[in-house]
Amino acid sequence: MTKADLVEQVAEAIGPGITKKDCALVVDGLLNAVKRALANGEDIEIRGFGTFKVRKRKSRMARNPRTGEGVQVPSRSVPVFKPSKHLRKRVSQLDSPASAPVDGAGLG
Repeated sequence: MTKADLVEQVAEAIGPGITKKDCALVVDGLLNAVKRALANGEDIEIRGFGTFKVRKRKSRMARNPRTGEGVQVPSRSVPVFKPSKHLRKRVSQLDSPASAPVDGAGLG
């Protein structure tokens, strides 16, 4: 799904009364707020969806695959996402036989 697809789905969910252009501004505003918060080291918790956090990775020794030489990788901060129990349950339903297409319906 692309950002344009997301904007379209949000506009459809809201219904008439909001244009796709206005909806794109809302989606951009949300994404920018998430980026700013993570850049400031803040956590973002969206109940029923998940939590965005910044984790510090330790420095480590890695290996250059071409030369086999050891290379020091410095410590760094990385964004991580931890899905909520509700989201994990919804996604795991994709694997259940009840959600599989019947007689090949919806394939190809």
